[in-house]
Amino acid sequence: MRRFAQLFQALDTSTATGDKVAALVRYFATAPAADAAWAVYFLAGGKPRQAVPTALLRELACRQAGIDAWLFEECYQAVGDLAETIAHVLPPAAGETDASLAEWIETRLLPLRGLPPADQAARLADAWNELDAAGRFLSIKLIGGGFRVGVSRLLVQRAVAECAGLDAKLMAQRLVGWTDARATPSAARWQALVSQDTDAAPPAGQPYPFFLAHALQAEPHTLGPRSDWLVEWKYDGIRAQLVKRAAQVWIWSRGEELVTERFPEVVAAAASLPDGTVLDGELLVWLAESPVPAPFNLLQQRIGRKTVGRKLLAEAPVAFVAYDLLEAGSADQRGEPQHQRRQRLEALLQGHALRLSPLVQAPDWAACAALREQSRQRGVEGFMLKHHRSRYGSGRTKADGTWWKWKVEPLAVDAVLVYAQAGHGRRASVYTDYTFAVWSRAPASAAEAQAVVEAIARREPARPGALQLLPFAKAYSGLSDEDFKAVDRVIRAHTLEKFGPVRSVRPTLVFEIGFEGINHSPRHKSGVAVRFPRMLRLRPDKPLHEADTLAALQALMNLPPSLHSGVAQIEEQDSP
Repeated sequence: MRRFAQLFQALDTSTATGDKVAALVRYFATAPAADAAWAVYFLAGGKPRQAVPTALLRELACRQAGIDAWLFEECYQAVGDLAETIAHVLPPAAGETDASLAEWIETRLLPLRGLPPADQAARLADAWNELDAAGRFLSIKLIGGGFRVGVSRLLVQRAVAECAGLDAKLMAQRLVGWTDARATPSAARWQALVSQDTDAAPPAGQPYPFFLAHALQAEPHTLGPRSDWLVEWKYDGIRAQLVKRAAQVWIWSRGEELVTERFPEVVAAAASLPDGTVLDGELLVWLAESPVPAPFNLLQQRIGRKTVGRKLLAEAPVAFVAYDLLEAGSADQRGEPQHQRRQRLEALLQGHALRLSPLVQAPDWAACAALREQSRQRGVEGFMLKHHRSRYGSGRTKADGTWWKWKVEPLAVDAVLVYAQAGHGRRASVYTDYTFAVWSRAPASAAEAQAVVEAIARREPARPGALQLLPFAKAYSGLSDEDFKAVDRVIRAHTLEKFGPVRSVRPTLVFEIGFEGINHSPRHKSGVAVRFPRMLRLRPDKPLHEADTLAALQALMNLPPSLHSGVAQIEEQDSP
């Protein structure tokens, strides 16, 4: 545990790629096999479920440190990170543990789940009494499911490959599915990972590393002739690989989670594929009578369901839309040119129950641009551009060819900042996570809007039917560091109340907020939910009373009037 904590600190404090890789190689070269397996799991993005409630961690830290809750909260406000705060306030440990990372995870962390709170507290107190500050910090991150470190999965692949003396592409293949919750890290898995037997067959259901596209920032004509590119619609679903081997079907998400049992209709449709077939594609809800896929929010109903009832299968049927052939006849096709893989995919799926992603027939880039304007009506996000000679690479690379995603511009509204929370890591002392609101209706004047602001400052509850600001989205990205610092100063100067780490802010700032999609949502007080919100820019030129309204949001999703009723009659702001 101590050595992994030291590795974590080395990775967290270094900005040089070479130094990070060297630190990883040193660790993997000397760590016991079981420790190395768990280290790869965490560093590659694996996260065990939260083992202990955050409230219990806070309560126990206060008890161990002999401080009141208010003082702990003040410390948390200053530090900005719960694990770091607890590590700072705890008294010095009585001793140091020699327990390995694997032993600590398997005998101390994982067994905490499901224990009575008193037993959890007792075991945690014993563990903290054996760890130094770095070990405590790391243990709390692991216990709370919040482990993050400044190292990419690509660097982990590179380091393990270098340590084992193997090709990085082979290591990328072996690491696929490593973080799936069903496959517990172990010494045996580590030995298989670094084995010199390069001819060993992977597990039957293992997919390939996903090939990722780059965002197209320039005009498409800069890519060369239109004839050099295959153009497909970019679907708004779940990227997935469908594996058919040994008379079985496996479905893997891009996050390398095995999701087969959640989509039985796709499994049934894929059952007739020949063994030794792997397809890349998209999972989408697609109603039988519809020419376009359903919005993503309908697919969300299926994502968290491990068992799917008949009603949900009927209301949200999922289809697999295939757009690449990675394996055929048990032979790896990824090294073949894109246009050849496409031809074989078309032949394979001719007359098959699985859907084939259609190619866009447009003679030139201008025609493509005109069709792209229809993206939202077609239920897609724009285009995928794939060079006809591209091979199927691993990760976001241009070494094997290029895929570009040419997305439509985001939807956008002007909204008012009403809540703020400090960020994490290097932004832990700056307020960077914001909640935004729109007006329930257009203010009649600047004076009416200012009257609402004064009422908020006086903590007066909103009157039914009266003008008010309705929170609808949270965002934490899109601004420069200098912009964040400027907004932070405004937030601190105009804080109205504190709710733990969250501050309510006197409405003064207007932002342009962009998002990829919007849908009706009965779970939110505003009645709407947006996808991937981000800050496009500050709007110092926009007076507060000219910020957008709930009606403007509703217009973006074309809700029928029946769904609008009652949405604007909100009696209080969303709680933080």
